[in-house]
Amino acid sequence: MPNWGGGRRCGVCQKTVYFAEEVQCEGNSFHKSCFLCMVCKKNLDSTTVAVHGEEIYCRSCYGKKYGPKGYGYGQGAGTLSMDKGEALGIRPEGAPGHKPTTNPNASKFAQKMGGSEHCPRCSQAVYAAEKVIGAGKSWHKSCFRCAKCGKGLESTTLADKDGEIYCKGCYAKNFGPKGFGFGQGAGALVHSE
Repeated sequence: MPNWGGGRRCGVCQKTVYFAEEVQCEGNSFHKSCFLCMVCKKNLDSTTVAVHGEEIYCRSCYGKKYGPKGYGYGQGAGTLSMDKGEALGIRPEGAPGHKPTTNPNASKFAQKMGGSEHCPRCSQAVYAAEKVIGAGKSWHKSCFRCAKCGKGLESTTLADKDGEIYCKGCYAKNFGPKGFGFGQGAGALVHSE
């Protein structure tokens, strides 16, 4: 169709845009009333527009449709949004399903990260999110306790013997030197028979 009226064509409705109603964005002209998000239909301006090819979006809809996806890409301080924009007409792209490996000889990385390590206390698999390393082995946080008194341990407060872990106090009482002069406090004497 010839452009006899002068002016440029609107990027949305393809009608002539006259100077008084023109909004320009990335070399394209739009009517003020057509300069809306393609998904949610909010009015846009130079600070809220996000362009993808010939399409215009508000920043929020653009992020939902084309932005990064997954854990850690929330909408605010410490949030995780599961909204993929289906209510706004955005169709999520299908992700391939998880397929576990059938390879019995997994790589060392897969063995470490895949939970093939087992807790020496409960014999269950230890995963990275719950793993504490002590005495050269991987433990669950809840199992990382003294074998005698049950006190929670840290790498600086443990002693190990025969594959078991103890707090320093229980280790000293049970496996430390015995006899006169090896007491538990300042100047204490313990008689051991």
